Amino acid sequence: MELLDPIVQFTPEIQKIRRDIHAHPELCYEELRTSDLIAAKLTAWGIPVLRGLGGTGVVGIIQRGTSNRGLGLRADMDALPMQEVNHFAHKSTHPGKMHACGHDGHTAMLLGAAHYLVQHGDFDGTVYLIFQPAEEGGAGARQMIADGLFEQCPMEAVFGMHNWPGTPIGHFGVVAGPMMASSNEFEVVVTGKGAHAAMPHMSIDPIMVAVQIAQSWQTILSRNVNPLDTAVLSITQIHAGSATNVIPDDATLIGTVRTFSTTVLDQIEASMRRIASHTAHAFDARVEVRFKRNYPALVNHPKQTDFAIGVMRSIVGDAAVNTAVVPTMGAEDFAFMLQEKPGCYVFIGNGEGDHRDAGHGLGPCNLHNPSYDFNDTLLPLGATYWVRLTEQFFKTPHA
Repeated sequence: MELLDPIVQFTPEIQKIRRDIHAHPELCYEELRTSDLIAAKLTAWGIPVLRGLGGTGVVGIIQRGTSNRGLGLRADMDALPMQEVNHFAHKSTHPGKMHACGHDGHTAMLLGAAHYLVQHGDFDGTVYLIFQPAEEGGAGARQMIADGLFEQCPMEAVFGMHNWPGTPIGHFGVVAGPMMASSNEFEVVVTGKGAHAAMPHMSIDPIMVAVQIAQSWQTILSRNVNPLDTAVLSITQIHAGSATNVIPDDATLIGTVRTFSTTVLDQIEASMRRIASHTAHAFDARVEVRFKRNYPALVNHPKQTDFAIGVMRSIVGDAAVNTAVVPTMGAEDFAFMLQEKPGCYVFIGNGEGDHRDAGHGLGPCNLHNPSYDFNDTLLPLGATYWVRLTEQFFKTPHA
């Protein structure tokens, strides 16, 4: 593993920053302390700062030489609305809030790279260090873009990185094309006519209509969607009624749909609406379908993926870079940035959890788990990746 020595020497400070952020988690669009800390560090290191994009977003700007080329590196900052069960010294001090996805580590790795680049960076161009708010459901990437990120920070490509539990330390993973799924949610309200449960003939039972819709929807993936196209339709909630002897007026179905393709998503949504409408009509009921598209699928661009693979291999060797990662049905709002600019998103191994300090919870060290903690061993590796990617990018014509 070829780590940069100045980054290794600076790792204790990066770790201190990471654990401070972990102890003070902030939810989406509330990252006031976190963004202040980031801006203060960057300013102290002599890095100009742009603030306000996406509300609490921070962009550090490092320029070298005379080239007008630009590169974006992105880290997310927000925490999750979860109660941490760890008891080590840097556990969350905010009840009901926790860095259970490693955004504290992502921020720290990019800060480590910033510290190196401003002192030792060997490149000709401008690197934009993007500290993004509200990844966890708030679409902070989309908001930063809407606020003018790519106009104020012109860049020809953008790159992201996420820690990945279960993948060994010192390993990376990536795949060209779809790597993470789109995230979409639905709420369907069936309205019938309530009645006494002893007089069902006086009702239009919305529960039975909802059940028929739910069962029929299962045929969409098995009979409408091409078997080679990956998709998930999950009904996660059914709400109806408040008494055992009353047929209610309405029933509600709630759930999610995930795909790797907008075309497939269009097909699924249209089928869901058609089935719900016709089924309700058959029973003389009414139906309202609300379908919300949250995050698009994250699709890595082939050229930038090949470039990132070369950088990772130069650091950890060929055997430690998995270029055929199985795409995950989880979602990530960096997808919005990849819709606007070419780039690549990679996974960096977080290990199995044996890195955690004494006092960690009994659960596994998985993402969105109350026993999770970021592996600080990654800090110099992730920072080295950002630095090497930056330096190689500006040496490669239009990478």
